[in-house]
Amino acid sequence: MTVEKQELLYTGKAKNVYLTNDDNLVWVEYMNQATAGNGAKKAEIAGKGELNNQITSKIFEILTKHGVHSHFVRQLSDTEQLIKRVAIIPLEVVVRNVAAGSFTKRLGIEEGTQLRHPIVEFYFKEDALDDPFINDAHVELLEIATPQEIEFLKRSALRVNEELIKMFQEIGIRLIDFKLEYGRTHDGDILLADEISPDTCRLWDINTNEHLDKDVFRRDLGDIVPVYQEVLNRLNDKF
Repeated sequence: MTVEKQELLYTGKAKNVYLTNDDNLVWVEYMNQATAGNGAKKAEIAGKGELNNQITSKIFEILTKHGVHSHFVRQLSDTEQLIKRVAIIPLEVVVRNVAAGSFTKRLGIEEGTQLRHPIVEFYFKEDALDDPFINDAHVELLEIATPQEIEFLKRSALRVNEELIKMFQEIGIRLIDFKLEYGRTHDGDILLADEISPDTCRLWDINTNEHLDKDVFRRDLGDIVPVYQEVLNRLNDKF
């Protein structure tokens, strides 16, 4: 059956999601909007959606080859993907390899400090509360996930971290930290979802420590389009 795009299901901060004629699949369109500070800072940046879609598609393809299951089905165009329909779990699963961002402010650790081991953190996805940092007990209390599911999310995030570290090292990039989201299929399976891109990862050039991620936008360091293009070029050249 040919998959056909149908009515708009949902508009997020950076994507439009459409129903299809297959109940198990949705059609995602990446937009050019950039946001920071939970939407406090916004801008329309031409070409951003195209870059994030292509980077995410490439990364999901690589993860699939290494046995990491996700909602990704295939890239449809420069700005569109076909993905499995999931109910997003309202958690941001953050993995940190190097101290940066809010982590440095919260714990007083100098930015750039290599952590002795990766740290997995949970943040409650709730805009009205500014996506607060929460622990396992909070996740259970809010009935977001069971203890077994919490352990699965941690194991999966660390597995993804291992694969991403290797992948980025091959293209001269240091993976500082990143955010993952997961979703449940109608059968109850939990899959890696959303996107993996310079919007959701902190990426530093191995040799120069130059930012190759959304911190360029957050911190007004310059134009993110050539930065994101550099990440895509390195991925395409290697993979």
